[in-house]
Amino acid sequence: MPATDFSKGVAFIEDRYVPIAEARIPITDWGFLRSDATYDVVTVWDGAFFRLDDHLERFMQSCMRWRLDPGLTPEQVASVLTKCVRLSGLRAAYVEMICTRGQPPWGSRDPRQAVNQFYAFAVPYVWIANAEQRERGLHLMISDVQRIPAASVDPTAKNYHWNDLTMGLLNALDAGADSVLLVDAAGNVVEGPGFNVFCFNEGAIVTPKEGMLEGISRRTVLEIAQRLGLKIEIRAVPARELRGAQEVFISTSGGGVLPVTMVDNAVIGDGEPGPITCRLVQTYWDLHADPAYSLAIDYSV
Repeated sequence: MPATDFSKGVAFIEDRYVPIAEARIPITDWGFLRSDATYDVVTVWDGAFFRLDDHLERFMQSCMRWRLDPGLTPEQVASVLTKCVRLSGLRAAYVEMICTRGQPPWGSRDPRQAVNQFYAFAVPYVWIANAEQRERGLHLMISDVQRIPAASVDPTAKNYHWNDLTMGLLNALDAGADSVLLVDAAGNVVEGPGFNVFCFNEGAIVTPKEGMLEGISRRTVLEIAQRLGLKIEIRAVPARELRGAQEVFISTSGGGVLPVTMVDNAVIGDGEPGPITCRLVQTYWDLHADPAYSLAIDYSV
């Protein structure tokens, strides 16, 4: 029998490791039917996880927030993720852990009766910006679609309630932008699909305080800025402030720190990635070689 080809990615489904193309979940799982699930994404770069412990901690906190039980300890989740990467042989990977509500008995609408399910997969590293966009900077559009209020869906616990983000993104793409930022009811920018936003203005790095997921990449940027002695302001960011900023950038697991050089068709700064942004980009990737942030994967096991 030929060996199983895991080179395009690996999924952990029902206690089995399968090629990513064969990964399936039941159509009756409430994770699919109701977006009733949580997840987290950790990256692998040069054969090492980046901030794995932080992602595991947030995943477990999100499970608790949504009253989900993955049935595994953080150490067991880490073991599954490691095996997914090891089987794939990928040295740069996008690795996701998921817990869904599962399915209650037929006829029941009681989520407490559902059997929660844990899934995971590793695929080649995912960039949310292509090489040209990373070099010239992104063009973002500030949408008039409001982010789901935190009083309705807690944004600090990862979830798949993305319809607002998707509608805003479609409008932005149709208008020729690269991606979108959503606002809250007061007109303050909060986040985009899979990323946090920052601006540099009047000597300070500014980022929204609430209404969005507090990303691990966002945390990394704030730690870098503090290490570099840069002034940091975590507060509401009106859309007009972002449009008039000296520099704008985003943070995401799918690319780290990415420059933004246009907002709503207005040029930011001189239209090139700014010096603060470039310094943060370089430092972010340098941290991937720091043992305090990275955990090497043993591919020989």
